[in-house]
Amino acid sequence: MSDGDHVARPPHQARPTMTEGVPVYAEERQQAMAQAITQQGRVSVAELAEEFSVTTETVRRDLSALERIGLIRRVHGGAVPASSLAVIESGLTERDLANTTAKDLIAAAAVALLPPPGSIVVIDAGSTTARLAALLPRDHRLTVVTHAVPVAARLAGLPQIDLFLLPGKVRPTTQAAVGADTVAALGDLRADVSFVATNGLSIGHGLTTPDREEAATKRAIVAAGRRTVVLADSTKIGVESSLRFAAVSDIDVLVTDSAIKPDDQKALDAAGVEVVIA
Repeated sequence: MSDGDHVARPPHQARPTMTEGVPVYAEERQQAMAQAITQQGRVSVAELAEEFSVTTETVRRDLSALERIGLIRRVHGGAVPASSLAVIESGLTERDLANTTAKDLIAAAAVALLPPPGSIVVIDAGSTTARLAALLPRDHRLTVVTHAVPVAARLAGLPQIDLFLLPGKVRPTTQAAVGADTVAALGDLRADVSFVATNGLSIGHGLTTPDREEAATKRAIVAAGRRTVVLADSTKIGVESSLRFAAVSDIDVLVTDSAIKPDDQKALDAAGVEVVIA
């Protein structure tokens, strides 16, 4: 080959990124990401972006590609090896310390979605739904049904709240009752609004969580409400855990923060979900 000859890159091949001055193609980067996740167990989007000198958007696209072929699973804020998904669910205390400002704003915005005084609401377990419970107005009488011990603890003794705590086995991870008794009790209930938390929400796969018993309980909470309001900060949008408990079409309102991507908001609007920005 003469000095004037060159090799053209096929039109379908992505332009490489640069790592320490060396070009890295998407396939090579994704392979290295999968290896890092396998070795470290859990890696955040920010850590991967820094390590590979790419944007967080690029990392999210790479993780989606790796998840589609079964090498990793996306979780809140990052990824884990596919084989470890069942054991890495964040505890409630850990989740309560993440994105606190957004969660406070979301809970405050959700207060405006309460049904009229005298109504029945179900409040799901979660760090944001617990914040909602703490903000329930003192002059707004409600019957509240919950399986979440932290929610019940915040509401017990309040004069405007008739509190019903669902039966079941309490999971240490979420501090919430789950199981056949919980699901059966919810099956007999008809509430005006269900306020629901989720580990992930995507247009393609709906609302998801990693635990089978949690999924069954959340599914029953959604079914119990005439209206379903989801409280989820923007980091959970586009994330998929292993078990779906509701389709996007099953929810009426999503309350989230202003960091939601415009494309995600448009897709949710198109799916008939009212998106409330806190």
